[in-house]
Amino acid sequence: MQEDPGVPDPRQTDPEKPAIPPLARVSPGNGGRRTDWIAEVLDWAKHILIAVLVGLFLVVFVIQRNEVLGSSMEPTLYTGDQLLVEKVSVRFGRIRHGDIVTVNADGLPGHYGEKNIIKRVIGIPGDRIEIRDGRVYRNGVVIEEPYLEENTTVERDPRYSSVVLGEDEYFVLGDHRSVSLDSRTFGPIEESRVVGHVLIRFYPLDGFGAP
Repeated sequence: MQEDPGVPDPRQTDPEKPAIPPLARVSPGNGGRRTDWIAEVLDWAKHILIAVLVGLFLVVFVIQRNEVLGSSMEPTLYTGDQLLVEKVSVRFGRIRHGDIVTVNADGLPGHYGEKNIIKRVIGIPGDRIEIRDGRVYRNGVVIEEPYLEENTTVERDPRYSSVVLGEDEYFVLGDHRSVSLDSRTFGPIEESRVVGHVLIRFYPLDGFGAP
């Protein structure tokens, strides 16, 4: 079918009418650049804030780095050793015999001014711990302690040489028994004092691994 020649084709431009100019574009100028710069700074600030909050959450509730100071855990740990300590398991009471833990030392005899100390868990709630003849007994059975360099565990305070641990109490000792100030000195500790469980030693590299 042929088109009616009397009907103008709307696709054709009327030569007598000026073409409609395209919409004018406004250059952002300096104001636009300033807005972009502020937006970028705010975006960076948001990501930095998120990273800081995540870091704080991890340090407070999940994991933290600790450095060993002193010789009370030799030969297992030495001054300068760098440790990763996890805090999750202790919050659920998952503290086991032989675990190496960090302990809040605030107010403990012999540790005034110290924030945290590192000890080994010897007794958990319900255990009877006895120290006699240079050995440690748990529920009447001598504890085999291959991690000790010396085989003699001397008594300190007679009050803590034979104890039955309550439902919220732990008996902790250092591996260097001749110098360690531990539950032989200050008695059993409450579960609330246990800060975290030593997960791994990451420095020095030749000692990398679970202590």
